[in-house]
Amino acid sequence: MTHALLFDLDGTLLHSDPLHIEVFIDLYRSRGREIDKAYYLRNIHGRHNAAIFGTDFPGEDSQALSEEKEARFRDLLPERVAPMPGLPDLLDRAEAEGWPVGVVTNAPRLNAEAMLAAIGQRHRFEVMVIGDELPRSKPDPLPYTTAMEQLGTEPRRSIAFEDSPSGLRAARSSGAFTIGLRSSLPHDRLIEAGAHATIADFSGPALDDLIAQRL
Repeated sequence: MTHALLFDLDGTLLHSDPLHIEVFIDLYRSRGREIDKAYYLRNIHGRHNAAIFGTDFPGEDSQALSEEKEARFRDLLPERVAPMPGLPDLLDRAEAEGWPVGVVTNAPRLNAEAMLAAIGQRHRFEVMVIGDELPRSKPDPLPYTTAMEQLGTEPRRSIAFEDSPSGLRAARSSGAFTIGLRSSLPHDRLIEAGAHATIADFSGPALDDLIAQRL
């Protein structure tokens, strides 16, 4: 049984939160509500659109709002994002070591495909697990345990990378060694949510030390 690397997508493989924040602010403003980055991090970050819009706009069609929001987000992607620093080198190492890699995300499939294409990394991932396509999504551990099964590994041989509280809870509950990315939240918040350790990005010696300890 092999070791495996499992990655969240938004805020982990790419720094996409600024685009999400921009789109949510514009969408809320068009409906007479002003929100800011703090509101996004407190009430939106890592949650499903259905829950977000069902709470904040109970009189509207949450599915239609979700589709509008995600279409706006995809329109901004091609010229506004790049891989998280150090990601291509880490994926090169995984390929050389024979570690399978997978994406585990609550993003809609259209978004996931668009994000991976925008950073030129779609071909790298053997498995992509979409939360909405399972009976339960993050913060439930099912998306992570599903990815492990598909990659032929088990929790004690898996490292998960996450940036949101709901994702960290899912990864930690699955039994994976869980590393938080400080792309939006600070170290203390990530540890509180379930990270075993945190990194700024995939570059530098900190990640090498964590991988060595685990694998």
